[in-house]
Amino acid sequence: MTLTSTAGEDALANATNEASLARSIARSQEIRADLVVNPGRYRMLTGVRPTGHMHLGHYFGTMHSWKTIQDMGIDTWILVADYQVITDRDALGPLRERVLSLVADTLAVGVDPQRSTVFAHSAVPAANQLMLPFLSLVTEAELHRNPTVKAELEATDGRAMSGLLLTYPVHQAADILFCQANLVPVGKDQLPHLEQARLIAQRFDKRYGRAVKDHPVFRRPEALLSEAPLLLGLDGEKMSKSRRNTIELRMSADETARLLRKAKTDSERVITYNPADRPEVSNLLMLASLCGAGTPREIAERVGDGGAGTLKKVTTEAVNEFLAPVRARRTELAANEDYLVEVLHAGNERAREVAGQTLDAVRAAMHMNY
Repeated sequence: MTLTSTAGEDALANATNEASLARSIARSQEIRADLVVNPGRYRMLTGVRPTGHMHLGHYFGTMHSWKTIQDMGIDTWILVADYQVITDRDALGPLRERVLSLVADTLAVGVDPQRSTVFAHSAVPAANQLMLPFLSLVTEAELHRNPTVKAELEATDGRAMSGLLLTYPVHQAADILFCQANLVPVGKDQLPHLEQARLIAQRFDKRYGRAVKDHPVFRRPEALLSEAPLLLGLDGEKMSKSRRNTIELRMSADETARLLRKAKTDSERVITYNPADRPEVSNLLMLASLCGAGTPREIAERVGDGGAGTLKKVTTEAVNEFLAPVRARRTELAANEDYLVEVLHAGNERAREVAGQTLDAVRAAMHMNY
């Protein structure tokens, strides 16, 4: 069969994407092995938008790894991406509450502010100033091709896209590059954002030459791909703060039980692990498994013909037992707002210091240090 030119281009693009993904996976595995041997080579940056409260999707997607990375001796930076709240919404909402809630969640999962840097990028002017030279290094067409921007444009239903949303990939690049991070934990869908940051770093050095002593101004960030499985929301759809289909870390055991009782399943009595044909049931089995109840298939065998009610009970017990120490620590932290603010201010101060050094190097490379 002869492919049309459009079909041929699509097939070529898919093959290219698959090859690129394979290379990213292989490189991520190499990095994981090297982290154990040479932790001092790396500075890790990860960020979360404070658009709501952190939930189990966040925890198993990335938060669970923060303490592990920190304890390996890797320089760990946690970004509260507060400016990014306004990329796709008209109002900020209870931003201060959500920012401090995120700080509390971060510390509750084991991040030590004496060893890690927790900061908000709105408090780091020098980092945001990098947006100006960075925007000169990308084209409008490249921005429109970014998957996040494309998806948002398709979902706007005719509504005009804000300039901040269009330049969202460049803002993310500034977040990564200002602190000279060379390790960024991401999911596969976020690889294009990281590639944009690498491209900007490369173009900057090519256009403006190299800084003092022939060193590139920016380190090249690399992906640490998440190995966690994708969890669905309690309604069987994509887990999302906006859909309110999540279990938040801050919730009580009773709230968790109430939500899980309402979780979507199916009408079959016998519980089996079959993600393709029984996604909602399999999602609960995976959640219980991640919380230490055994493998999904082992849990399914134990539940047997106990039906959805028994499955939900088992999952609730596993989740509440798993989260109990995190919630206890979080309750202590949330009761001391002054301490949370102190942690954030200390992180902001360190971030400003590093951002200033980076901006000085950028100005020197651009011959703007006058």
